[in-house]
Amino acid sequence: MATVPDLFRRNNGLVGVSDESKQRSSGSTQLHVLAVDDSLVDRKVIERLLKISSCKVTVVESGRSALQYLGLDGETNSVQFSSGLKVNLIITDYSMPEMTGYELLKKIKESSAFREIPVVIMSSENILARIDSCLKEGAEEFIVKPVKLSDVKRLKDFIMEGENGGKKIDLKRKLHPDHDHNPLSPASLGPSMTAFDQCQGFKQRSPPSLRPSPIIRSSKKPRFLNGN
Repeated sequence: MATVPDLFRRNNGLVGVSDESKQRSSGSTQLHVLAVDDSLVDRKVIERLLKISSCKVTVVESGRSALQYLGLDGETNSVQFSSGLKVNLIITDYSMPEMTGYELLKKIKESSAFREIPVVIMSSENILARIDSCLKEGAEEFIVKPVKLSDVKRLKDFIMEGENGGKKIDLKRKLHPDHDHNPLSPASLGPSMTAFDQCQGFKQRSPPSLRPSPIIRSSKKPRFLNGN
């Protein structure tokens, strides 16, 4: 007999749910991620990275399909509730036809049932106004493609800490301890540093006249960050 996820995948645009039999087992502590991207190649990449990180993955090809999965399109019941798969994180591309990642973010944050789910935006374009608008609308983070395994692992740790007792953690990536020859060079900051981290490091080591504006500016702090 076909399961609800099977039927939804065939009829409503879902690309697939990974390891469905394992996902239905009781007591699972795996992170379940809903990944949204109109690019087949990018969907495969993010799905692969999430699986390597031992996450459960549901991948869809559009914002509309994501809303259908969550039951927010006004036409279908929530597949996640029917299948017993709670979504812990939504990661979506920004530039998609019909509905952008920003528009999907707004729909999710307008829902009383899903507004607490962390949403991460991905984009191949590093546009400051776009980053600002997404963060102000409630996105947990904005990642410039290509997404790396270190990004996925960091996000997983962040979400799992919140799921397991609500512990506060520091999301900011630390300076690499082995690189002290040039504190301003990208290499000295370590391979997993973001552009925001690099700007912050530069600001701390340079006079005010040379300090650039940070690439990512947010009016809110992520929910599980330390209040420092």
